[in-house]
Amino acid sequence: MSDTHVTAPTQYIEVDGDRFAYRRWGKPSGVPLFFVQHFRGGMDNWDPLITDGLAEGREVILFNGRGTASSSGTPRNRIEDMADDIAAVIRALGLEQVDLLGFSIGGIESQEVALRHPGLVRKLLLIGTGLRGGEESTDTEVPGYALNPVPTLDDFLYLFFGRSEAARQAGKAFWERRHQRVDQDPPSSPELMNAQAEAAHTYAPLRPGETPFVYLNAITQPTLVINGENDVMIPSINSWHLAQNIPDAQLIIYPDAGHGAQFQYPERFLKHAVQFLDE
Repeated sequence: MSDTHVTAPTQYIEVDGDRFAYRRWGKPSGVPLFFVQHFRGGMDNWDPLITDGLAEGREVILFNGRGTASSSGTPRNRIEDMADDIAAVIRALGLEQVDLLGFSIGGIESQEVALRHPGLVRKLLLIGTGLRGGEESTDTEVPGYALNPVPTLDDFLYLFFGRSEAARQAGKAFWERRHQRVDQDPPSSPELMNAQAEAAHTYAPLRPGETPFVYLNAITQPTLVINGENDVMIPSINSWHLAQNIPDAQLIIYPDAGHGAQFQYPERFLKHAVQFLDE
């Protein structure tokens, strides 16, 4: 029987003295799809409907960064170091090239991988993510939900989904899907949360005299940017800036959706992602 999201074994690979947890399954043809997760998230924060759907046509690799959930080590507090860890794990797995799917802070890390290690990346899929010099959230409710020590369904509904009843029902369905696996990753530590918050804060400001977003011109990989129309965590306008400044980028905005638009519209997202990756 082939592995799936709920059965693929957790494996470990040692890089620079620490063990990085990963799960790998799917159809071994072409370039694997490497997933980089959101703030505080681990391998079990992905949607099985999406990961298994994408695995029908390619290998998928879920990964926990240094100090995240079941990975060992001291969490990184710089985006650049997180990107170098991703590149090191890709190489340690014996892969010459991957497609990167980065969500939220994982999308920022993925951009940096493409900038620092361009030969490793074939295509980029950036979801609900930001960029250096981008607009920050002005929603005063976000910290209370995002920094809850044990994230709840209500936290995910507020941060990731739209405000309609249909959006809430889609959020509840996602919550059930993401808890299907029996041997779930342990929660990430407070140290990981603090390190990631510091990394995002110190990466974001523009450098003195820097023209906003021009650094993105150096990302030459085909890129698909996806977001909801009202991302309360990383304002949706940042997705527009990504699409305008990455030379070969396209943008899709999902209606009545928030930060986790792909979880609200998983079937629609699968069609868009597969078309993009297969082109």
